[in-house]
Amino acid sequence: MAKMINKTLVLTYIYLLIYILLSSGVILYNKWVLSPKYFNFPLPITLTMIHMGFSGFVAFLLIRVFKVVSPVKMTFEIYVTCVVPISAFFASSLWFGNTAYLHISVAFIQMLKALMPVATFLMAVVCGTDKARCDVFMNMVLVSVGVVVSSYGEINFNVIGTVYQVMGIFAEALRLVLTQVLLQKKGLTLNPVTSLYYIAPCSFVFLSLPWYVLEKPNIDVSQIQFNFWIFFSNALCALALNFSIFLVIGRTGAVTIRVAGVLKDWILIALSTVIFPESTITGLNITGYAIALCGVVMYNYIKIKDVKAIQPTSDSLPDRITKDWKEKNSSDGGSPRGLELNDEEAPLITSRLSHIGRTQLGNHTAV
Repeated sequence: MAKMINKTLVLTYIYLLIYILLSSGVILYNKWVLSPKYFNFPLPITLTMIHMGFSGFVAFLLIRVFKVVSPVKMTFEIYVTCVVPISAFFASSLWFGNTAYLHISVAFIQMLKALMPVATFLMAVVCGTDKARCDVFMNMVLVSVGVVVSSYGEINFNVIGTVYQVMGIFAEALRLVLTQVLLQKKGLTLNPVTSLYYIAPCSFVFLSLPWYVLEKPNIDVSQIQFNFWIFFSNALCALALNFSIFLVIGRTGAVTIRVAGVLKDWILIALSTVIFPESTITGLNITGYAIALCGVVMYNYIKIKDVKAIQPTSDSLPDRITKDWKEKNSSDGGSPRGLELNDEEAPLITSRLSHIGRTQLGNHTAV
């Protein structure tokens, strides 16, 4: 039993490391491809459409051709009322987020992403999935103040890039809330392959509209360098990130992923200053980001307390592994457990993984 737990813990840390490396790598890779100072492909919508087209194609092969994954029962009503609006906001979040790379540094983008809990909380209150609370509101104020201080200390501050990034954050927050409101209420569970199968083509269609208006008229084929291996590897990294996130969700909870996300942000900020010399960090940047992180940590602590109040069971990994192991060896009659993941780089629908789904996931993590 102890050996099984130790092996599971090692695999968990390996998956977390892979997730951090892939997530950081995708962000830095996108910045390098889009930046006029490096690869010089300043077409963020086109790059995002390449990602969506590649992901949708791979998902189609896995489901319809090789039949590795079984398709879910998707009705026209669910597709129109759930998948379409979620895809629209997902496409918007990727479009705005990638466009921000043209104007502001990776380090500053990561600092702005501290606003994600603020945006998610506001959207949840507006949509009625959460209640306005004084303690959470104070944390949101602290996060906002920290981001403002960090922005004030940004040497290469750019209004356009900042606006794009903030719009991308709020679009992603609304996507997450809509996922909870629309899909979870209908009891629809999607893994990364089926979510890409339905969302990627729809997002591609939505992205084609701003692409036709904003990028197509300005595309000069003679001045654009197209390297197949660059774009193929870039899209492959984005696809690999999706699967790594699914593996992490299967092994950990949302709190662990949030902690890993904070670690990833610090790593990205440090790496970006080394890889991109123009990314200069000031003391005021760090001070503001530290203030914002304090608010984020306090917000996560409140959420953990809320979860424990509803379900007062131990949330430690060894205890949860032991519980899952016992359930696996008894019966498969467990009730679904909800997990949320806020990672705006990953084109995933937030999934509700049942006990059976988690057991199946554990049997396929050796790929």
